[in-house]
Amino acid sequence: MPVIGMESEFNVWLDEVEINPEPYFQHPSTFIDGPLLKREKSSVQLPTGGAVYFDRGVIEVVTPVIELAPHCTARMVRNLWEQIGFVRDELTKWGDRTGHTVRLKAYSSHYNISHERKTGEWKLARLLAYLLPVPVMIAGANRRSTGVGVRPRGERIEVTVDFTPDPGLMVATATLVVGITRAVMEWPSYELSMLDKLGIPVIGGVIPGKHTTRKGFLTKDFHYERSPYTSDIDAPAWTDQFGRTMSLRQMARAVAWHFRKSIREYSDPFSFRLLFAVLEGRAPSLLDLPDRPKAYEDVGNLCRWGMVIDELREFDLTRRMPHPPAHTIDEFVLERAKERERHPVEVRPGKADPAPPPIAAEPPPPLPVRVMRRIPARYLDRRSISLLEDRKRDRRKSTDRRRRQYAIPFPDRRLTRSAYEQVFLKLVSGSRLRQDGELLTPVGMKGWYHAVFRRSDGSETLLTIDELLRKMADWV
Repeated sequence: MPVIGMESEFNVWLDEVEINPEPYFQHPSTFIDGPLLKREKSSVQLPTGGAVYFDRGVIEVVTPVIELAPHCTARMVRNLWEQIGFVRDELTKWGDRTGHTVRLKAYSSHYNISHERKTGEWKLARLLAYLLPVPVMIAGANRRSTGVGVRPRGERIEVTVDFTPDPGLMVATATLVVGITRAVMEWPSYELSMLDKLGIPVIGGVIPGKHTTRKGFLTKDFHYERSPYTSDIDAPAWTDQFGRTMSLRQMARAVAWHFRKSIREYSDPFSFRLLFAVLEGRAPSLLDLPDRPKAYEDVGNLCRWGMVIDELREFDLTRRMPHPPAHTIDEFVLERAKERERHPVEVRPGKADPAPPPIAAEPPPPLPVRVMRRIPARYLDRRSISLLEDRKRDRRKSTDRRRRQYAIPFPDRRLTRSAYEQVFLKLVSGSRLRQDGELLTPVGMKGWYHAVFRRSDGSETLLTIDELLRKMADWV
């Protein structure tokens, strides 16, 4: 089935000194108690269904594949935060045993969307590198973000952005990325001229660069005339490829509104409302804040699934912070200005790319207009209200062991598990699979689509997750 998945990377700070976790811990089993399902190399499958491993100086947590369906983006982000919460709790236990403190500092997130065509991946990635940066930065980036990347990965497209510490905004960002990417995949052509043909605005003259470490495209802050991340996102100071002047928030909303049907297809009602509340200025974006939220510095403690980070909870929609920020972003702005000098980029006026012919015979298409009732002055974020209701229910159902361990602090109490999630939870549950009168024991994973089982005679066999999906009633 078409699937999505997500991974997030974290820098590890041990006793307030940044370390490379791989040489220090060697293997995740060093700080995780209990039996773990093996994966390739040093990665292991977690009891929450995802995986953890070390990669290039960071610790990385990954969700299993989750099939595309209504609410799938909320399921994916919930699953990611369950992996984060589990790893954070295990590190806390390890620190208590060894007398150390361990902190997870947010680094990046990767949104993966399967691509069934298997052709045109490079052109698709290039097209998305023009289309995604502005709406993604409004939905999930912060003042210290520097870019949005798009990478073709064979049968999937990977979108790389900064980690978003607020779970609600992360679901909104995931919904935006998945909805737009899946819709663009269905276009008859991946040429850049499609943006002109459909009237979708992008900032004129900006040309994405090559990805710094791997194959793909990366639109950095110095590819723009000035950094959009440290600019006023409501100032009408940006010109699109048609010569229209608008703010970053207006442009992001126009792009998202064009793809609203696809976004709604994979979204849940809460996240859909939150996304457009942010894009319309009725709820704050992280770019409305004077600096990056402090929750980035200690993920799993200062931010967890179901929480609203402090800066957003205290934010006043008149654009006034209740307290002056503890630190300034001025040093970061100067640092990025020096980076711009080291990487001079030609910003071409007018068209986003010289290849498509100019559309001179027709006037620029108007911006999409949403016909709706009067927008209320303020968006009510109901996540904290939902948390209180969840705690009351949990007290009433204290005998429900699973709910006590894995509470679901999400406004939609009907957010179910995906079919593939249920397969992975079975694999890590310690149960055995009955097949042909024999009990098979899961002992490992090969990639995300094959599970390794041990037979009673000691031999091993592989089963795909689709085969396991048809055998859900055969677990004992």
